[in-house]
Amino acid sequence: MKIIVPMAGRGSRLRPHTLTIPKPLIPIAGKPIVHRLVEDIAGVLNQPIEEVAFIIHESFGKKVEEELVAIAQKLGAKGTIYYQNEALGTGHAIMCAKESLSGPAVIAYADTLIRANFDLDTTADSVIWVKQVDQPEAFGVINLNENNEIIELVEKPKEFVSDLAVIGIYYFKEISVLRDELQSVLDNNIIHGGEYQINDGIKQMMAKGMKFVPGQVDEWMDCGNKDVTVETNGRMLGFLHQDGEKLVSDDVKIENSTIIPPCYIGEDVVLINSTVGPNVSLGKGTHLINVKMQNSLVQAHAHVRNAKLNNAMIGNHASFNGDFTSISIGDFSVLE
Repeated sequence: MKIIVPMAGRGSRLRPHTLTIPKPLIPIAGKPIVHRLVEDIAGVLNQPIEEVAFIIHESFGKKVEEELVAIAQKLGAKGTIYYQNEALGTGHAIMCAKESLSGPAVIAYADTLIRANFDLDTTADSVIWVKQVDQPEAFGVINLNENNEIIELVEKPKEFVSDLAVIGIYYFKEISVLRDELQSVLDNNIIHGGEYQINDGIKQMMAKGMKFVPGQVDEWMDCGNKDVTVETNGRMLGFLHQDGEKLVSDDVKIENSTIIPPCYIGEDVVLINSTVGPNVSLGKGTHLINVKMQNSLVQAHAHVRNAKLNNAMIGNHASFNGDFTSISIGDFSVLE
């Protein structure tokens, strides 16, 4: 089994945090989004992973590439890097990894996290992972027949089709079939919204009678902007706490401070006269002095003083000393 991860977008809605780090590498509950995504997919598949192919922008740099390859290696898989340097759509992104598009594979877009427990139907030509939503008109949804097979993909339907939204994770029993259909999309310049879309390749597969079925996830968590990323961090902390995962490092220095779970507290964190939690992640080497913080996400080596924070997101090596509440400051920022 292979996992294909298109992640070339910088994540403009999550700026300033994505000015210095690609969105999929922003940590959620102490681990990069893409790392959690790949691990969770591997857990659902419950079979050996041969290769993880990451499609990135060349500007991400060698350090990022090394981190991504290491994620694959932790799963016992080969890590492969491909480049998409032009924003030409989901179909184009997948075709940038053309050399890896053979055999059974999962495609997963690296701006979402899941919780799922279902048996993958490997008899189907494809499984499209979905989540039941309250406002299906805001999403792309699937249309099912009486045999629970997907017969149509409908983008933001004006009239009710179903309440099962496509979340951007797909299984293909033989991904070379999708590759060939997407090649046809590119060759015939089939464009929607100015881009080449994966859906056009899927629709051509459906038109040829291939069997698509849904795989429904229990939780679908977005990381599109600051507010939903902070919310996702809190939800993930709750799940990990319920699972009994160790979230607080043994070497945290605590002076006259309280941790209210669930919280992730990384190595070499210092808490002085502070109350942290619930739903807070503090990256390695972060220092809090005279701080009350809840529902917030702080990356590594940040220093925060004299603050009462809720729904805050603070970048790496940032320094904050002030009387604000809901903030979003990027790497190396200073507010004192």
